Amino acid sequence: MTQGDQTVGPARQASRVGASELGAPRPKPVIRSVPAVSRSIAILRLLGKTRTPLGVNAIAQSLGLVPSTCLHILRVLVEEKLVAFDRDSKHYRLGIGMLALARSAIDAHAFPGLIQPGLDALSSAYNVTAIAVDVTDPEQMVVVALSRSTIPFRLHVDVGSVFPSLLSATGRIVAAFSGQSAVELKMRFDKLRWAGPLNFETWYREVQLAAQNEYSIDRGAYIAGVTIVAVPVGQPFKKPTHTIVCASLTNQLTEADLSSLIDRMRLQADQACGR
Repeated sequence: MTQGDQTVGPARQASRVGASELGAPRPKPVIRSVPAVSRSIAILRLLGKTRTPLGVNAIAQSLGLVPSTCLHILRVLVEEKLVAFDRDSKHYRLGIGMLALARSAIDAHAFPGLIQPGLDALSSAYNVTAIAVDVTDPEQMVVVALSRSTIPFRLHVDVGSVFPSLLSATGRIVAAFSGQSAVELKMRFDKLRWAGPLNFETWYREVQLAAQNEYSIDRGAYIAGVTIVAVPVGQPFKKPTHTIVCASLTNQLTEADLSSLIDRMRLQADQACGR
């Protein structure tokens, strides 16, 4: 592996960086207000934080709704079993259908518990801070699990920390699989802050390498004196849902160590996907 070309390990064929290298940025979709949906969500949230069931008038008054409108929405929610109706008291509470939705959400977000042993193994074997990041949001990444090293080195990151999605090594992977053009990526890149000197042309070449090799290395550009490595987690040739990230002091790992670390991170990513 060399610092300039980041050619650690066997190259993997991956998806394209962007549908077009040039061209005008695509406009963001217009999100139009849907009052019925907003009111339904407001009702569910109110019932969720209220310990006792509520009547239609109390719900309407709390949310500033017309009682007849509130009643129609409640009837639909009852039909879908998201809200339960007590015929004796004429009060409403959350229904059993919410449990099914909650269970689905929990199952869909089981990744932190699944990846934690792998992060602990990486941290222990290489004395790195190992992190799992959710990258399903196009605008931001969220730390969902981590394992700290035993050496006196600490990143200012905790579970739940949120960062712009194009930052650091993970950001290069996100950009690589985003399908956005170079023009679109540059507009986003220009809003980022880096600790070290990094121009768009250099960063974009590294994005292209991340698409080719399915890993990325940030050598002190995001945090001075810190090397950060990221590999995608997801099905091959598809947009990743998460990344596994390892951070260490720049002089802590040799080039051979980095190569071995990336191979081990890829193994953990494959295991997390059941491959």
